[in-house]
Amino acid sequence: MSENNVILSVKDIVVKFNVRDRVLTAIRKISLDLYEGETLAIVGESGCGKSVTTKTFTGMLESNGFIESGSIMFEGQDLTKIKTDAEWEKIRGVKIATVFQDPMTSLNSIRTIGSQITEVIIKHQKKSKEEAKKIAIDLMDRVGIPNAADRFDEYPFQYSGGMRQRIVIAIALACRPKILICDEPTTALDVTIQAQILKLIKDLQVEYGFTTIYITHDLGVVANVADRVAVMYAGQIVEYGTSADVFYDPRHPYTWALLSSLPQLGEKGEALFSITGTPPSLYNEIKGDAFAPRSQYAMKIDFEEEPPFFQISPTHYAKTWLLDPRAPKVELPKTIRNLHQKLQQMTGEGGAFHVE
Repeated sequence: MSENNVILSVKDIVVKFNVRDRVLTAIRKISLDLYEGETLAIVGESGCGKSVTTKTFTGMLESNGFIESGSIMFEGQDLTKIKTDAEWEKIRGVKIATVFQDPMTSLNSIRTIGSQITEVIIKHQKKSKEEAKKIAIDLMDRVGIPNAADRFDEYPFQYSGGMRQRIVIAIALACRPKILICDEPTTALDVTIQAQILKLIKDLQVEYGFTTIYITHDLGVVANVADRVAVMYAGQIVEYGTSADVFYDPRHPYTWALLSSLPQLGEKGEALFSITGTPPSLYNEIKGDAFAPRSQYAMKIDFEEEPPFFQISPTHYAKTWLLDPRAPKVELPKTIRNLHQKLQQMTGEGGAFHVE
């Protein structure tokens, strides 16, 4: 992908929160480029900074949070310089929209589904009430709501969880955004509905041509939908590459641990793999590699000096001293050796874990 296709560029973002007279550094110098039309997955444990990172793209940080330094360039504008809600209203929802994890927190329970979709269309597309209704019903139909016209005046409680999530997607697409952020969009849904929602977003992306960012801890989702993957740990991106890079040639010990934790790789009679220890406190200054205290591969330097990003290929980078030419050679954990072959055997030519 050439730099001409970069739709959003993040450089050295640092995000902090004031919490009870202390400062928590949630994001520690993150940089990434988002390419037009792609799907980028941001993956990592809860609390690693996935959602905080994307909230900076829409000005939705909590009131005690702030961007201390760095830039977020979008359409020639540095989003870190926006200070007012009036300015953010030209971006949030209109050009960069978000689908959140729980649709019931996104929908107003005492207003009809139709009114919640048409409100967005009237405000941002400047359509009449009648035109907005036609567009809303068409959107409801596009996202798979059966008998959309008949269900236009129903309330959220009359819809199933999967149907409510489809409505939230319809609302997000009502302004034809250029970037759609999906923040754990299938976590609250059962496996069958999850697959339907993922396919829906994928199909709509082809139809409408938007760029997608998935925030998830579910590597099954990542393998299904992502062109590229950013693995996050303790407020930093520690590995960055195509889906094939990250799944079949992972280089950071944290990525190894995440992949080893896939339940599908468990073997009968053996305990499932789990990552020992806990993430570091983000109230404290982190010295060296943040994952070192939990890594069996940590070296002395990992506790003393932060590793740089090492380039593995033109598309693949990892932030680990193991890639330094002076580092000892280590083998991949047994669980994820020949991962491609193992996943194909389990799912049939990739199945739920298909990676191009």
